[in-house]
Amino acid sequence: MKQLQPQLTICKRCILPGTFPGIRFDEEGICNHCRREEKSATNIRDTKEEYRRKFDALISEIRGTAPTYDVIMAYSGGKDSSYTLKLLRERYDLRILALTFDNHFISPLAFKNIEKITDSLEIDHLNVKPYWPVMKSIFNTAEREEIFPKAALLRASSICTACISMVKSITLKTALEMSIPLVAFGWSPGQAPLHASIMKTNPSMTHTNQKAVRNIFEEKIGYQALSYFIPDTYYESYKERFPYNIHPLAFFDYNEEQITRELGDMGWVHPSDTDSNSTNCLINAYANQCHLEQYGFHPYVYEIANMVRQGVMTREEGMEKIYSEQNREMVSYARKKLRIQGCN
Repeated sequence: MKQLQPQLTICKRCILPGTFPGIRFDEEGICNHCRREEKSATNIRDTKEEYRRKFDALISEIRGTAPTYDVIMAYSGGKDSSYTLKLLRERYDLRILALTFDNHFISPLAFKNIEKITDSLEIDHLNVKPYWPVMKSIFNTAEREEIFPKAALLRASSICTACISMVKSITLKTALEMSIPLVAFGWSPGQAPLHASIMKTNPSMTHTNQKAVRNIFEEKIGYQALSYFIPDTYYESYKERFPYNIHPLAFFDYNEEQITRELGDMGWVHPSDTDSNSTNCLINAYANQCHLEQYGFHPYVYEIANMVRQGVMTREEGMEKIYSEQNREMVSYARKKLRIQGCN
């Protein structure tokens, strides 16, 4: 993959560019995000160990108490969600329901990986696939219009934010209906903050967030979109069932080579038809390209910069992931499937 030589200022310690909103550089060329985290970096190992103990205690309290499953996992078939599934099954022996949201852009090889991993780990699997006109309308709306707050787009593209909103909603909805006490995600260590890695779902806050996205989807797409969101009545009738959200990779050791090697031993294969920041999704390159053109920075740069700071990825590896040219064939594939001429 061709690596671009960006004509912009990049932090000399992480990889955040001068186009990232709110960024500042000191006389040494170090960004304010790196400087802010210097004090906490020395205690990160102790903090992660504290969260592992907290997680162990939570699992001991919850395991086996639910009538159906201990945990429902939002499972894309990608590297990180596959490894999280492996961790939860092998380390904690949990009863797991893996839920895959088929957005019509899942790599065929990712589906094979899903089958191999769930069968190998003896895990039940549920696939949810909205019909194509709805997903097409959602993706086109997300690409054309500013439907999400600017803060949300610091960490992900509008297309990805729309998709993950549905993933979160459908996974939580299923957890409530089946009385599942844990909802798991395979976020990387840089994708979501450590302090949010073990968190009881707040019904009131969830209701507010869901309502905002649901109203946008209903306005732009129609009543069909309501099927994918949590009904208002659930917030009262299922109030005691709201689960914990967990993303264990935030506090367990993370090494991409080791993860890929362990998954490979189970039959998982790295797809060749995805971009450098995904191991399951065929629309990601197009979403990245649109975000770059509209906002001037890569939607994964905040996540990858965090991983560089934490030492789980080298700066050179981060530069390759972020400043390499998007695969033109993949961008063209998504554009043709969505039947649009280009990013707006």
